[in-house]
Amino acid sequence: MEVEETIETRTSWSAAQGEAHSIPCDHAAKKRKQDPTPELVIRINEDEEEDEEDEMMSDRMRDSEEPSNKRVKPVVKSNSLTGVITPVKTPALKRIGQSISRSISFRTEARPLPPGPLRPRSKASSFPRRRNSQCWSDTVESHDLTAKEIKRQEVIYELTQGERQLIEDLSLVKKVYYEPMLKLDIMTESELGKIFGTLDSLIPLHQDLLSRLERLRGSEKTVGQVGPTLVDWFPCLEAYVTYCCNQVGAKALLDQKKQEKRVEHFLRLCQESSFSRKLDLWNFLDLPRSRLVKYPLLLKEIQKCTPPEHPDEDVLPDALETIQSIVAEVNKKTGEAECQFYRRGLAYIEESQRLQEIQLSRFLYCHGELKNNKGQRLHVFLFELALVLSRPGEDKDGGHVFHVYRQPLPNYLINLEEIPDGEAAGGGSFRGAFTGGNDKVKNCFRVSSRGRSKAHPYCLQANDSFSKQQWITCLRRAIVQSRDRSSLTSQSQLCLPPDPILCHIADLSLNSDTEMVDHNSR
Repeated sequence: MEVEETIETRTSWSAAQGEAHSIPCDHAAKKRKQDPTPELVIRINEDEEEDEEDEMMSDRMRDSEEPSNKRVKPVVKSNSLTGVITPVKTPALKRIGQSISRSISFRTEARPLPPGPLRPRSKASSFPRRRNSQCWSDTVESHDLTAKEIKRQEVIYELTQGERQLIEDLSLVKKVYYEPMLKLDIMTESELGKIFGTLDSLIPLHQDLLSRLERLRGSEKTVGQVGPTLVDWFPCLEAYVTYCCNQVGAKALLDQKKQEKRVEHFLRLCQESSFSRKLDLWNFLDLPRSRLVKYPLLLKEIQKCTPPEHPDEDVLPDALETIQSIVAEVNKKTGEAECQFYRRGLAYIEESQRLQEIQLSRFLYCHGELKNNKGQRLHVFLFELALVLSRPGEDKDGGHVFHVYRQPLPNYLINLEEIPDGEAAGGGSFRGAFTGGNDKVKNCFRVSSRGRSKAHPYCLQANDSFSKQQWITCLRRAIVQSRDRSSLTSQSQLCLPPDPILCHIADLSLNSDTEMVDHNSR
């Protein structure tokens, strides 16, 4: 009994230690299975409490060998919305999460394990640890509700369960990762503060919402009006601005520290333990961001299931508007923080590469790896006002740095040329690098500059056709918006008020000029 409780406790660091005590139980189980008269031995040598444990063990073995008669609700037929809804992530938040494989569904981890013999508990299971995946309808014995109202209760229950699971995960991160690494001096307190950010302050916020939602649940386990509670609580999520803005630097520092053997060994042991569900540390640190972008989707589903005469009908639109504005604000600030982080990471070889457009850029359209016509791998940044090609490297402290390659291009001067797949490319080096000597190329495009002698044309190759199309779409958008901005700037300079000495020459509309300048300054 004690062994099972130790293993099933997720938020306790003793889960990893409990694995060592489970080996004798497994050997005993195997021995009893081989013994032709195991029942006789048990009656003589084991007390009443051990009998109960043995019965539980034999039940589990029978379950692993025989098909279960218990009803298991398939994921695809579940009323849970997370099996149906795919979170739509906003650009800056999505880019930060692109480099990780996340498991944020509430129900995909609830698939039953395939039949098989019990494995020794000293080894990490190859399957993720299952979580409680009940639907609302599983918690009530009977109800007299319409199908639409049942679906509404399911969504609200999904919202409640999501809060509970997020609190469990964030608490686990604090107890299993942060505190042990601090006590064992695996990382300094300053480094841990940069990686974990303000995560500790998010736990009370979600505990508050969970307690509010549980108080709304009546004696029949149904929730009546949920709108006012959400309208009142959603402004608390402004705390996510600080947390999400810190994630870019946190991810870079964590990747850097993983190169140290002691850190890598600790994180690997944690990931292989049962409590982690095969998620690494960054998966857990990214859960709040994933949760944030899911609120609008859940709220829209509640709104769809709410009848016109319901009291929530007039309140839910306000709640949806509040959460959407907060997500937009978090996305904007995160994009600015991401842009600033990579701007600081640029290392210029020549002073002429320090374009004013780079320093004035407030966000990134996209960035990633592309190949040039020599087959070299470059990390390309498409800032708001400039395109920068770079070569990744490390500074003296082992941190990431991007050495600027050739001359950056202001976006309003870029000429973009899409190279169709299979078309012959100019230049032997282009063919050799991209095609291995063949005359055909794939997933390539060319960027060049108008009227700048220092800027050479760049032939770039994406990893696949989808990536190529994404780059071309972002480049076209950046070019159009930069040229529109440049045109407005030129017009505003032409419309500046003339010298007062010449004011008598013509009647001027100073009001319109002032409005143009003010509009541009925004």
